[in-house]
Amino acid sequence: MANMSEPSSSLSFTSSSHLSNGSIGHNNLSSSPVSETAPSLDVRSLTKLSFNLESLLTDTASNFSDAEIVVEGKPVGVHRCILSVRSKFFHDLFKRDKGSSEKEGKGKPKYTMDDLLPYGKIGHEAFLIFLSYLYTGKLKPFPMEVSTCVHTDCAHDACRPAINFAVELMYASFIFQLPELVSLFQRRLHNFVDKALVEDVIPILVVAFHCQSTQLVDQCVDRIARSDVDDVSIEKELPFEVAENVKLIRRKPVSDDEESMDVEEDRLLAKRIKRIHKALDSDDVELVKLLLTESNVTLDDAYALHYAAAYCDPKVVQEVLNLRLADVNLRNSRGYTVLHIAAMRREPSVLVSLLEKGASASDATRDGQTAVSICKRSTRPKDYHSKAEQGQAANKDKLCIEVLEREMRRTPMGVDGTATPHTHDEDLQMKLSYLESRVGLAKLFFPTEAKLAMDIASAVTAPKFSGLAASKGSNGNLREVDLNETPAMQKKRLLSQLEALKKTVETGRRFFPNCSEVLDKFMEDPDVVYLDEGTPEEQRMKWTRYVELKDDVQKAFTKDKAENRNVLSSSSSTTSARDGANKRLRKL
Repeated sequence: MANMSEPSSSLSFTSSSHLSNGSIGHNNLSSSPVSETAPSLDVRSLTKLSFNLESLLTDTASNFSDAEIVVEGKPVGVHRCILSVRSKFFHDLFKRDKGSSEKEGKGKPKYTMDDLLPYGKIGHEAFLIFLSYLYTGKLKPFPMEVSTCVHTDCAHDACRPAINFAVELMYASFIFQLPELVSLFQRRLHNFVDKALVEDVIPILVVAFHCQSTQLVDQCVDRIARSDVDDVSIEKELPFEVAENVKLIRRKPVSDDEESMDVEEDRLLAKRIKRIHKALDSDDVELVKLLLTESNVTLDDAYALHYAAAYCDPKVVQEVLNLRLADVNLRNSRGYTVLHIAAMRREPSVLVSLLEKGASASDATRDGQTAVSICKRSTRPKDYHSKAEQGQAANKDKLCIEVLEREMRRTPMGVDGTATPHTHDEDLQMKLSYLESRVGLAKLFFPTEAKLAMDIASAVTAPKFSGLAASKGSNGNLREVDLNETPAMQKKRLLSQLEALKKTVETGRRFFPNCSEVLDKFMEDPDVVYLDEGTPEEQRMKWTRYVELKDDVQKAFTKDKAENRNVLSSSSSTTSARDGANKRLRKL
């Protein structure tokens, strides 16, 4: 595709040099002598036609679409007749499926974008831009909310969202066979290569490889080969053929004099490091520990935390951290800390795990980027300004930025009242009930944040404490009591549950103070937070439902408390009787 003719800067039906879109040859027009006013009339007619066709996409009141393509869970209505004459891909697709849906009585045929793509990704907004070009012949400006980042100092000429959006449109143009758009986006991506951060060149190289753009591939390979990107990242993130090409360019000729024992030791070290990485890929931390004992290679030598933060499951990251054998603030050969790598990945659970273990959010890279600035340069305004409804999962990119910003300005917290030990059984039961209710509300109101806090708390308190997993019985009660356990054993178990729940609340207060503030208010006076909002009718319904829930909770709490007292009483009397019998046996 690299040798395609270059299109003009403005693609539209009104540009005579682009009336042929290279699809199935339906748009070729023969030229004939015309009067001087004809071109102007043609332009006006084609402009009006373009506008009318665009209304088929924008006019939601009149939906005449006869097929749907689901993109990122959102159905997009399309007209098969238009897509089939503009794109050979859709022409062949609709021809192959013609009549099948009607015969089966399913109505409009429905297609899923993921099923149409052999590789790559096309987002909802990128597909709408591509679809608009199919209908109108004009390429619309890119939406700022998905093609820029939220970093205030960024010019948005080569940030990650700008690159990703162009990459998605490149995939759409190539897969759906629009040659003139392929050529246009090749040029656009070509302009990104020298301006972008080297790690942001990788998605450009991948799309160029899949779309058979030889010239763009060569340009990206040259940029990466000259960079300081390590071989591990190249092997993990690039197609095998391309990765081998990059390493071949990097390989320096070695003379016989230089072929020494040091070179052999380097090869052996690289081999051992690769084994550790493979063990991490397999989620086998026990094998990692075994490999560490078999050689003198350390986790820091292998940059194991960097590797896990970039490529492994968050639970593996936590397990490696729990080994306490790696420096959480270690810098790799490029000057990146583990937190910098995690910020590039934008996985909240990994970031929180690292911060909990002492990772510094203020450390900067060689070019002055902190973890939060890395996140911001990779986050779209659409994601950052998204508002999750109550009970829905929060956007991960937004959550990462908020966690890192809060950590940057965090001050040492005072000792929370929940840390005070309770020795009396009644106090312990009350404290446990309060914390269980609080964590339960957090899971209901803020599911993403609550899960993060619980995961971190479970990881920190395990294996000494396993209260979170055991805080709810199998029959749905708040707590089950083993009839065979003594009061001392029961108290120890409840204390372990209390410790895990306290750690959950403390983690929530540190990383999600806004959520914790809402929970504080709700636990103190829930009607102030929610019941006085909305219309009078909505308030009345909320109050009615609140009273019902309050009664249900009170009944359940009273029932659980009574059952616990009966069990404790039975357990105590049984223990007393058993102790008395033992004393009598000893006397005998």
